[in-house]
Amino acid sequence: MTENKIAAIILGAGKGTRMKSDLPKVMMPVCGKPMIRHIIDMLETAGVEKIVTVIAPDGDLVKKEVSPYPTCVQEKQLGTGNAVLAAESLLSGFKGDILVIFGDQPLYTENTIKRVIGRRREGYSVVCVGFRPEDAARYGRLILNSRGELERIVEFKDATDEEKAVNFCNSGMMCFDGAVMFEILNAISNENAAGEYYLTDAIAIALAKGLKCSAVECPVEEASAANTREELALLEQLLQKRNAA
Repeated sequence: MTENKIAAIILGAGKGTRMKSDLPKVMMPVCGKPMIRHIIDMLETAGVEKIVTVIAPDGDLVKKEVSPYPTCVQEKQLGTGNAVLAAESLLSGFKGDILVIFGDQPLYTENTIKRVIGRRREGYSVVCVGFRPEDAARYGRLILNSRGELERIVEFKDATDEEKAVNFCNSGMMCFDGAVMFEILNAISNENAAGEYYLTDAIAIALAKGLKCSAVECPVEEASAANTREELALLEQLLQKRNAA
């Protein structure tokens, strides 16, 4: 049954500019392997059978690394929602679970994948992965209702004082019901200051369609991402510590 199949979209179109490198960001090594290779290895272990990577127009290095899995090109950097939509032609008609993972977060585990899939299959159309950092700082917040369902994602800059007091933060990873995913994503608008399509807007759209959303929590270290050399070094330390355990 296709309903029990799992696919994943890895967002790998980012450049390594802030890393001061010519390498695409997802190709930066952590413990001797490109970040994106850690993600693919983990997804395979978790039983994900279709993996699509979104790359930049000049993303040949990434394309080669993820082969034989297919890639699709995000022609212009028009936001995360636009990046995921680049994969629509390769996953159109897929009725199982579809994960969306950022390619600079190589520490997610099989256990977290299984938990988010399990929650999705409880009847939710979209499930976000959240974490509770010591300093919630400027992360987007996941706001739950009294039933524990996800009510909205609010960006720090738009949050009220009450919402800023919430420490359940958005990691970026999401899981969709493939049957409705692209209908939701195609409804995202770019009417915002940046003129971009934000993946996080999928929650408001799903809820407006009468669909249910939820969230699961992962350990803080799993949500760690690398945008700078310092953050890359931290990922290396966390992975070394995990491997030594």
